[in-house]
Amino acid sequence: MIFVLIQILQVVIPIIPGGISLAAGVLLFGPLEGFLYNYIGICIGSLILFWLGRQYGRPLVLRLVNEKTYYKYIHWLDNQKRFDRLFTLAIFFPIAPDDALCLMASLTKISFKKFTWIILLAKPASVFAYSLVLLYGSEHIIQFLL
Repeated sequence: MIFVLIQILQVVIPIIPGGISLAAGVLLFGPLEGFLYNYIGICIGSLILFWLGRQYGRPLVLRLVNEKTYYKYIHWLDNQKRFDRLFTLAIFFPIAPDDALCLMASLTKISFKKFTWIILLAKPASVFAYSLVLLYGSEHIIQFLL
């Protein structure tokens, strides 16, 4: 329970780098339970972050997202359908700044329900992949895939 709360907090208030807490979850609890605790905490944190962005809008987003990241992704918001697709892909792959994108999503017209489904369905792949890379390195991932 405490670890899940830490994961929620690290999404909402990024004090600990997400990669470190992801690896810690797998190291502390093993691959299955670590994945599950990471997934639950990160999903709940993402939903809270989106809700906060909806409540407090652009001023909060600009306080929590660095300016470079904000301006890198702000053009995604111009077209809702395109944003939904790009956002889903970004959440699926472990290379995007997910927390910043969750806040950016709160500035769009995406529904909370659709946002929730994207997080719940796309997030497992990135949590799994990110955990593997952090724990075992890229050479083990390539062997795993082959």
